[in-house]
Amino acid sequence: MQATKLRLNLAVYVIFIACILLAPMFLEEFALNRLAKFLVFGMLGVAIALSWGYAGILNLGQGLFFGLGAYMLGMSLKLASPTSMAQGSDTPVPDFMLWNAEPGSKTDLCCINGGSWLWIPFQNHWFGILMGMVLPTVVAFGLGMVVFRKRIAGVFISVITLACVLLVRLLIVDAQPLTNGWNGLTDLGILTIGETEFDPYSVTTYYLVAISLSVTLILGRLLTETRSGMILQAIRDDYNRARYLGFEVSSFQVFFFCASALIAGYAGMLYVIVAEFASPAFMELSFSITMVVWAAVGGRGSLIGACIGALLINVIETSVSETAALVEAWKVVIGLIFVLVVLFMPQGIAGLASSVTDRVLERFSGRAARLRQADSQQQPAE
Repeated sequence: MQATKLRLNLAVYVIFIACILLAPMFLEEFALNRLAKFLVFGMLGVAIALSWGYAGILNLGQGLFFGLGAYMLGMSLKLASPTSMAQGSDTPVPDFMLWNAEPGSKTDLCCINGGSWLWIPFQNHWFGILMGMVLPTVVAFGLGMVVFRKRIAGVFISVITLACVLLVRLLIVDAQPLTNGWNGLTDLGILTIGETEFDPYSVTTYYLVAISLSVTLILGRLLTETRSGMILQAIRDDYNRARYLGFEVSSFQVFFFCASALIAGYAGMLYVIVAEFASPAFMELSFSITMVVWAAVGGRGSLIGACIGALLINVIETSVSETAALVEAWKVVIGLIFVLVVLFMPQGIAGLASSVTDRVLERFSGRAARLRQADSQQQPAE
């Protein structure tokens, strides 16, 4: 029965990946762009499931890593925009830096504002892409070393990650001359790699997002089935027992915490490509909590369940918010769905599907056993 259940689980992955890859055949540009945004949120669901469902680390600051990834690529694309090229300088300068420039300062990234030199390497797209993945991972590593080496666990991790995301958000908002504050990074250029332009509404960009999500799901699944993934789940279930058995518990926690941050940072970069802006709103507490809701609805113990939960909630949210009769109450509707799931489906949609599958397989296996017994009884004795 376990082998059958495993095959069914793999079939779900195959069907889901096939559906998102075939979507361009049935959707027009606007719907395809919207679906691409939902798929990015699906990657965030995977990141949350990896840290919360498998590692037992409830991170309420996942928006920190998403926002850092978004800003790193956003800075590079801002320098590639036509407005940054038209500020009277030999090198691109963001328009908001000119608005906040110090009197008499030179219109150049080196000295237009204090700290503006930090933008100089971002003139290269590859640097922005690299930093979009490296910075969230490094921040997660530093935070993880402090938290997990000190054996901090439970709700205290949630409080610490929550405080970190709010702190970084405050720093970005206050650094108006460098980050454009509340307004974020807008009027971005189009990411161009070689001869390929990733226009937000193109099929090429959609496939970039869809393939990225597919690879994330596959690698995430393989990672959780490795020896490290099994040990991590043992740590989640009984921290003290795993430590007493001699496992370096903090190392496993730091590794998977960084893996989750890497996925979130990469998702942030993809969102900038399809949405064409980066905002401090990515680091608001409500957004990080919303990610947890996605994973809870889909099933935090399942990577693809959390991914589907993110897609489902965003589809419902978009449909309800665009309905005239519910435009003022769509948040209430989403909140009600979350409450009902927590009360009646504590393991989420994936948990419900797993329970139903187990019952069906047990029924069929029992029926098959009875048929075999009846056949054996009908055979003449030798």
